[in-house]
Amino acid sequence: MITGELRSKIDRLWDAFWSGGISNPLEVIEQITYLMFIKRLDGIQTSKERKANLTGKPIENPIYTADTRHLRWSVFTETQPDHMYEIVDDEVFPWLRELGGKESTYSHHMKDARFTIPTPNLLTKAVDILAELPLEQGDVKGDLYEYMLSKIATAGQNGQFRTPRHIIQLMVEMMNPSPGDEICDPACGTAGFLVAAAEYVQREHSEALLERNQQRHFHNSMFHGFDFDSTMLRIASMNMLLHEVDQPDIRYRDSLAQNVADETERYSLILANPPFAGKLDYETTAEDLLRIVKTKKTELLFLALFLRLLKPGGRAAVIVPDGVLFGSTRAHVGLRKMLVENHKLDAIVKLPSGVFKPYAGVSTAIVFFTKTNAGGTDNVWFYDVTADGYSLDDKRAPLLPEEKQGPRPKVALDEADHEKNNLPDVLARWARRDGSELERSRTAQSFTVPKADIVAQNYDFSFNRYKEIVHEEVEHRPPLDIIADLESLETEIQAGLSALKAALG
Repeated sequence: MITGELRSKIDRLWDAFWSGGISNPLEVIEQITYLMFIKRLDGIQTSKERKANLTGKPIENPIYTADTRHLRWSVFTETQPDHMYEIVDDEVFPWLRELGGKESTYSHHMKDARFTIPTPNLLTKAVDILAELPLEQGDVKGDLYEYMLSKIATAGQNGQFRTPRHIIQLMVEMMNPSPGDEICDPACGTAGFLVAAAEYVQREHSEALLERNQQRHFHNSMFHGFDFDSTMLRIASMNMLLHEVDQPDIRYRDSLAQNVADETERYSLILANPPFAGKLDYETTAEDLLRIVKTKKTELLFLALFLRLLKPGGRAAVIVPDGVLFGSTRAHVGLRKMLVENHKLDAIVKLPSGVFKPYAGVSTAIVFFTKTNAGGTDNVWFYDVTADGYSLDDKRAPLLPEEKQGPRPKVALDEADHEKNNLPDVLARWARRDGSELERSRTAQSFTVPKADIVAQNYDFSFNRYKEIVHEEVEHRPPLDIIADLESLETEIQAGLSALKAALG
């Protein structure tokens, strides 16, 4: 989460845009994002140059050449305001639109990118404030974007609030993507899941990525993201390029409205947090999804979509609202039955209700399943996350230092730390779900439930349905003994009052 100092800087930047004549909040976000991106590109080039100097080798895949050096943030921001404005308007943006190559998905989305800052004065103000922001640190870019999005009245209502990075990381770590996977997020937004998956593969499988075909797959056919918001697609493309994925498949697609015949059984891993606050008309919903589940609810339709998109053997980790776990309509029960009987339901991880605050207070869970088309559910693993490292109010303040945050903290957590951050424990117990977790009591924070029990409960997936509450026996004194004590006290009080009256008389 961003600090108060960063928040005040963004507020200053936001106010500068509004007073400078740009009143559309999405346009403000877009223009700020472009400038953040241009600044970050300069930082990446600087890192490449340092590496080249250390190794004595030429710069690998340079972003800027001798001819485009003057388009670097560190160069044009040193010029006079009028000249800087000219360079950005006439040269930087045309260059930006073709940065990924003319045939790339990036340039396809960026072809409509326009520089709409109206005056050199506003550009100078924006440059000065952005120069103070540590865009190279952690996920500051995403956190800043999240904060900017919170300023829009519709944020959270249209699903465009950001999944917290530590929750994304938990899901990616649990799914353990491999270099051969084809990963899809059919409601990708700013591509947070795809970026985290790319970082994981780069970290855990760096040697495999040295192989030429594997490298080509990583850059061209491993990552797929769909959205129907062109602004989100542009930001997602920039985000992937910043994380050195050259040609991700980021494209416009109304995932629930378009038939997915051309995408059926194509992907081996789905990571997603789809919008789940709306209903669609049957007429505007893809027929092949309605054949799986007849419903207007977007959260159920997305689950049906994931089943269509996955290859047999493909896996999914997706966030759903609690209602999906226990809803009693025919569509709810039918879809849950399908996951248990026709495929393999792996796990339900219940999240605390404050995870998406301040944008939404809805209770959610992560559903993990494998598409088999032939059943395979024997036991389902449940975990009740009660703390994710941050306060569960609107402030979402960190409860632990940074080195103890996330699913893989740099410092081991003790029992007191676990009370504030359950995520490392989720990951550890997930690895033992087919071993010692099978023996764990249902009074614990995690346990497994046999398929037969889930069938008996009409395919209810809610944690509390299977959790056993231990009631401690408390011994109480017999009521007559308590009354006798009260009578004795009353006698003593009366005797004391009589003595006091005699003394006063």
